[in-house]
Amino acid sequence: MSEQILIEGLRRGDQAAFTELVETRQSLVYNTVLGLLQNAEDAEDVTQEVFIKVYESIGQFKGESALSTWIYRIAVTRSLEHLRMKKRKKRFAFLTSLFGENNEPLHEPKEFNHPGVQLDNREKGRVLFARIAELPENQRIAFTLHKVEGLSYQEVANVMRTSVAAVESLIHRARQNLRRSLEDYYKQQG
Repeated sequence: MSEQILIEGLRRGDQAAFTELVETRQSLVYNTVLGLLQNAEDAEDVTQEVFIKVYESIGQFKGESALSTWIYRIAVTRSLEHLRMKKRKKRFAFLTSLFGENNEPLHEPKEFNHPGVQLDNREKGRVLFARIAELPENQRIAFTLHKVEGLSYQEVANVMRTSVAAVESLIHRARQNLRRSLEDYYKQQG
């Protein structure tokens, strides 16, 4: 099905078009969201939210960019909203534990496993993704979309609604920050 026919079907509310969209774009969305959230369960939930948002707002898609770019944009936005909501909940939980409502200790996040990381490189992958998660938001988004998802600088610029030069700068700074962070980590490991 061509992209234009798919879009027209989605605008009509055609179930077959929506099924086609999910089947052809599900792994793209899931991997993008997983790269940003670094939690499989959260990524599954947010991926579902992304497709619901696409279905509900396809009428707003103007066709100024590729459909996949628009979907990436929604995936990134939903992921960031999810992270912000999670931070607010953590802050509330921390304050609650400080003032003794439950007095339960905060739990460490679950171990992160990305499907693109080979089994023998899981530890290195875990460390790398933990360091990526520490990057400033725009650096993390640009780096994840380019290096993890394989988007070109132009595609990342379209998703982030910025210039290619800004994306290049963000990725350069992300690499520098990651290099410093990983060097420090491995020095501490001996």
